[in-house]
Amino acid sequence: MSESKPTIVLVHGAWADASSWNAVSVPLQAEGYTVLAPPNELRGLTSDAAYIASFLAQRTTGPVVLVGHSYGGAVITNAGAHGGDVKALVYVDAFIPDEGETVVGILEGSGSALAVADPTTVLDVAGYPGAPEGAAEAFLKPQTVHDAFAQDLPEADRWTIVATQRPASFVANVTPSAAPAWKSIPSWAVLGTDDRVIPIDTQRRMAQRAGATITEVDASHVSMVSQPQATLDAIRAAAASIS
Repeated sequence: MSESKPTIVLVHGAWADASSWNAVSVPLQAEGYTVLAPPNELRGLTSDAAYIASFLAQRTTGPVVLVGHSYGGAVITNAGAHGGDVKALVYVDAFIPDEGETVVGILEGSGSALAVADPTTVLDVAGYPGAPEGAAEAFLKPQTVHDAFAQDLPEADRWTIVATQRPASFVANVTPSAAPAWKSIPSWAVLGTDDRVIPIDTQRRMAQRAGATITEVDASHVSMVSQPQATLDAIRAAAASIS
């Protein structure tokens, strides 16, 4: 891969894994970029960000464009200034928290399909070994995937998400965010206008607050799968900004 190009690091969100970036990573690799898509542990914002920062420190050399989808946006916000030489942040249908904010708090009153009085109407909850006291992990119910998470994907692809989703611990969504990397690192944001997980008004507010270069696309919460061109263009623009 070209040493003149920055490394692109793609951080997935909850209920996903690195394969959620396939429509983005394959074209970027074909263009000569080194692309890495590490696992996001989905156990707690502090530990998840520490893992990604450690990954950046050990697995990258030279400038990095750090990309986060959904909850991965909160992770890169917390990891971006603490590992590797991150020169640009790209948020895709993502949480872009300020210090002290939580994912749950951001969604409260937003109209999100997940911001409901009884989470078990949209999520299946299960315990896991080693969980902190009172913690459990959440899976999206099939109906939630079909109606609110990936409603613009073909039905077979939605069922694949149902089958392969990686659950997130509730701890991840209630951990306050630390000082945000977007205050010192330039950012880009791709906003899905038909996102039912993070409604567009909430996405716009966060992206504008971060001073991000914004692109809107007619897509669901998984726009990098259904409409990958918008994410590719944002990553390319971020990479081009690095001298």
